[in-house]
Amino acid sequence: MTSALFTPIEIAGRTFENRIAVAPMCQYSGDDGCASDWHMTHLGMLANSGAGLVVVEATHVERRGRITHGCLGLYSDACEAALARIVAHCRRIGTAKLGVQLAHAGRKASSQRPWEGGKALAVDQDPWPTEAPSALPFGPGWHVPQAMTEDDMDRVVAAFAQAATRAVRIGFDAVELHAAHGYLIHEFLSAVSNQRSDAYGGSRENRMRFPLAVAQAVRSGVPRDVALGARVTGRDWLDGGIAIEEAIVFARALKDIGYDYVDVSSGGLTAEARNPTAPGYNVPLAAAVRHATGLVTRAVGLIVDPKQAEAIVAEGKADIVALARAMLDDPHWGWHAAGALGAETRRPPQYLRAGPSLWAPAAHR
Repeated sequence: MTSALFTPIEIAGRTFENRIAVAPMCQYSGDDGCASDWHMTHLGMLANSGAGLVVVEATHVERRGRITHGCLGLYSDACEAALARIVAHCRRIGTAKLGVQLAHAGRKASSQRPWEGGKALAVDQDPWPTEAPSALPFGPGWHVPQAMTEDDMDRVVAAFAQAATRAVRIGFDAVELHAAHGYLIHEFLSAVSNQRSDAYGGSRENRMRFPLAVAQAVRSGVPRDVALGARVTGRDWLDGGIAIEEAIVFARALKDIGYDYVDVSSGGLTAEARNPTAPGYNVPLAAAVRHATGLVTRAVGLIVDPKQAEAIVAEGKADIVALARAMLDDPHWGWHAAGALGAETRRPPQYLRAGPSLWAPAAHR
């Protein structure tokens, strides 16, 4: 029986050899936005995980848009050169196609790395001014952001466009817009964080205005033969926040602009928001978006077991599954999933001796 998870999928004319993606995972290990040797090792390892696509962590379009001092950026020639070096390495030694997620942290910028506490940077930790749709902090003890002017919005739209151009020059197979997890674009979309009274706040149409301007700028800079997608939020898990109906409207608008796929996540808008903890908790949200829009849809969130991932794709709940922590725990997850599902996946020749025969009875080796 053919595995659905290991069936190739074509997006924007590019064939991805299976339905497994490595989700973008911040490593907080950059140097003023530039990828480091840590990324060389981390992404090089995941390029041979058996996944069809590896997405580089949230890569910020402005220096002030980074989450932490260690976050990646794509806002300078130095950032571009450092990331190009990593991508070239992954292509030489790996099998996965490569994507990048373009982001701006908004009011969640200027924060500590998780292992430093994950709070807003203190005055002695070199903080920087933050910005958001409204002057509302992420949570108690967080910086109060500056409410963005139209000039600020124009500047950020241009920064996304420039970052998309840099991503295309580097040669990524996929470019993603980060519109979830409580970062800037998500902040504009949600009525919880966007309390403006001008043309960029209030109605759903107004709250979508700036996000769609960013989406259009990125679309204009990405050729049609590069897969273009967005991570969207399916639900805020907050009273008055985004619910699945709004997520569907936004996903349809992205499709109308010419986006090829969406990755449906949820939560992260405020310090008080709490996501569910059940395995695959975002899958029903992804299924609803996929059914309503017809977009290629990726599901993410506590997907761990190969049979769980297989069922998500086989049952039409999503076209692709993305794994994060499971890949950190098992960087060869794709190999092991193929074995569990009776499928095949490529391995580097240096590692062929560790193939399925390793687990066969000694008499048959």
